[in-house]
Formats: sequence, structure tokens, C-alpha cells
Amino acid sequence: MKVIENLCLCVLLLAAGSGLQAQAEVRLPAVFSDNMVLQQASSPAIWGWAKPRASVRVTTSWNNKSYSAKSDAAGYWKLQVQTPAASYTPYTLTVSDGKAVVLKNVLIGEVWICSGQSNMEMPMKGLSNQPIEGGPEAIVHSNNPGIRCFTVQKVSSATPQDDCAGTWEVAGVQTTPDFTAAGYFFGRLLNRALEVPVGLIHTSWGGSRIEAWMTPNALKDIPEKPVPASDADIKIQNGTPTVLYNGMLHPLVGFGIRGAIWYQGESNRNEPELYVKMFDKMVREWRDLWGVGEFPFYYCQIAPYRYGDSLNSAYLREAQAKGMTTTPNTGMAVLMDAESLDCIHPPGKKEAGERMALWALAKTYGMEKMHYRSPEVRSFNAEGRVAVVTFDYAGPTGLTSYDREISHFAIAGKDRRFHAAKAALTGNTVYLFSPHVTEPVAVRYCFDDTSATEIFTVEGNLPLPSFRTDDW
Repeated sequence: MKVIENLCLCVLLLAAGSGLQAQAEVRLPAVFSDNMVLQQASSPAIWGWAKPRASVRVTTSWNNKSYSAKSDAAGYWKLQVQTPAASYTPYTLTVSDGKAVVLKNVLIGEVWICSGQSNMEMPMKGLSNQPIEGGPEAIVHSNNPGIRCFTVQKVSSATPQDDCAGTWEVAGVQTTPDFTAAGYFFGRLLNRALEVPVGLIHTSWGGSRIEAWMTPNALKDIPEKPVPASDADIKIQNGTPTVLYNGMLHPLVGFGIRGAIWYQGESNRNEPELYVKMFDKMVREWRDLWGVGEFPFYYCQIAPYRYGDSLNSAYLREAQAKGMTTTPNTGMAVLMDAESLDCIHPPGKKEAGERMALWALAKTYGMEKMHYRSPEVRSFNAEGRVAVVTFDYAGPTGLTSYDREISHFAIAGKDRRFHAAKAALTGNTVYLFSPHVTEPVAVRYCFDDTSATEIFTVEGNLPLPSFRTDDW
């Protein structure tokens, strides 16, 4: 009997020891996992949970160095590690408070957040009856250990969440179909041009409004956007203020990044003036939260589309263009040539992603000799009955219409009535005339929902955006 009692006691002690070990095992947020990419040559944060008041040690195989931290009363801990220059060498990262958790196949490279609504969410495999142009070929040739994507699962919450669901996937025929298409083409061009690994952290939700991605602090001066007090107050899962920041961005804040890309705006067409303010506040707040300086933020202007209502999306495009003047270290990719009037998801995600990548390569990575920016109005004046508009950022070889007729300009006189204008283009200047306007005072170009640009830079083939010179 005594032997049996002793055996039972040993079993109980072993079970208790196993339980303590299980409790002792640290838990990491989902974004810290096998196959992840850490930002090169930086001090990215690593964090997680352990037993309260426990000592936690993180060891990085690239320098065989250990870093330590102590968890607080709730078990939360955080520390920073040093990363080397980018490399295709697969490393490990070991976290332990007595029982080790080993993250394998970790690369050091360039990490970017990819966020927005459905045009960022749209995957490489396309949507129902909505293909990605060049998608099948790109997928077939996508096997590349240097491109990796972490896709955040959708969560809408009235309170900030500590973690999210998702896994890091290495680009390949089996995985790339589910990557964000705009993000993938962005990352692919960076990967090829920089010859370093690229990590994409994709967090987006189709139909989402910008205020859903903003914090309460960013919205405190915007009474039109009340913050929900609880989940019961969430009226629109992807549109209520703060709910997507709480559920899909807050868990990522602090993860080492180089910058962010953004494709959103269609759902805020009804408030262009407010959009300028919200965009600026959102970007500045994200930067404050990350605490790594004024990181670059590149974004897509929405494309022409037949919305079929009384709102004119050109005003929202105008608001987006203002972001480059109100918010520092930003750049806008113009998509006025998307040719997708009856589908709100243009198939040309390669152009969207790569035009954002051109901004990054030029302004973030120093390749400024390449042409990366669409033309913008420099000046407007009248020479008699002829309106003259000149453009900046036309490149050394100027602008072209590819010998097509230019038909989307309109000019107005003091009566504020716009008339279609004949256009002549030379270099970086366009000359406009209408027999109905004797004294031009304003010019508009493609300033409606559906008109697509006819003018491009010769170098870079970048489209002229819609614009107006008036403020009527």
C-alpha cells in the first residue's frame, strides 16, 4: 500500500511540475512566429506574456546575444533587440522564462504595414468575377523566400486588443494567391530593387472607413466621429470609429517597420474636406504610437469608377492629393488610368503596388534619379482667350498623350460655367481654348467620377491626376 501511495505522490508531483512548466512557457503575439521578417539595422521591440514577475530572456542567433526583461504583475514584458543588415540567412530567435520558445526561419529585411479597404485586401487570386491583371503568371513565378506576408484576421472591437490572429507565410505558388495583391507587387519590386527580404504585414477590411483605423486620441477633435463606448455601440463593423484600429492595428503597434502603405478612400467619398483632416491625424498618430520617427507613408489615390450617385469622387481624389502637403513624408500613387469604370476593384494592382514602391525606392531608399512621381499643376494663367497650365514633376522628357486626342479639359470664365476645351500639349505645358470662353479664369481636368487621364510622363509612364484650379 505504501508503495502505491508513493507512486501516486510521484505522479502528482510530476503532473504539478508539468503544469508549472506549462505555466512558465512564455506566450508571444501571433506576429512573432516562424518565418517572420524583422526590420534590418534597427532596435525592434519584442514582447509577450509570462508568469507575473518572471525573468524573460531573448536570444538572437545572428549575434548570439541575450536580452532580458522582467514581466509585470499581469505577466506582460517587453524589450528591444539589435538587428544586423538585411540577409537571406535564416536565423532563430529564442524566448524563455524557463521553458524555451524557438522561432525559426527568421529573416532580417525591410518590413512594411499594408492597410486600407478592399483594394488593399483584394488577394492575388482575385475576387469573384474580378481577376488581377497578370495575377496567374505572377503567382506561378512567386516562389521566393525573400517575400513574406502576415495577414491579420478581421476583428472589430471597441477596446484595444493585445493580440490578433494570423501567420507569416513565405511567398510561393501555394501561398501567394492569398497575399494582398497591391502589397505583393509593392514588396516584389522592393525585393528586386534592393535585393533584400521584404516582410508585409497586411491588415485591411473591405469597405472600411478611415475613421475605423484611427485612435480615440486622433478623433478627439472630430465630433462628427463619436467613439463607441462598448462593442454593443458598434453600428458598422468595418466603419465605426476606432474599431479596426483596436482589433487589427493595435496588436501590431511597436513591431519594427520601415513604413506603411495605404489604399483606402472610396468609403469616405461623402466627406472630402473632413478626409484631409482625418488622414493627417491618423498618420501622425500611427507615427506617435510606433515611436520610431516620421516613418514614410505612401498611398493610392482612388481610381475613376461609375459610382452612380450624386457625389463626385473627384473631390475625394483632390482631398487625397492634399495629403502630400498637409502630412510630411507621404507620397501618392495616381491611378487615373485604371480603366475599370464598372468595377470598383481595378485589376491593375501591379501598377498600384509598384507606383507606391517607386515612391519608397526614391524617397525612402535614396534612388531619386528615377522618375517616381505623377505630374502636378505648377501654374495657371490666361494669355488672351487661351488658358495655359504648366506642370511640375513632368520629368526631363516631359509629358505625352501618346498621340491621342485630349478631351477631358474644361475651362470657365467669370460666369463659372465650364465648357469643353481643345488642348495642345508640349513639354510640360498644355494650352486650352474654347470658343465659348473669352477670358479663362479656371481649368478642370477629369474632374468627375469616370474620366480617365490621357496624359502621362514620358519617363515612368505616370498618369496626370484629376485637378481643378478653382475652389468653387
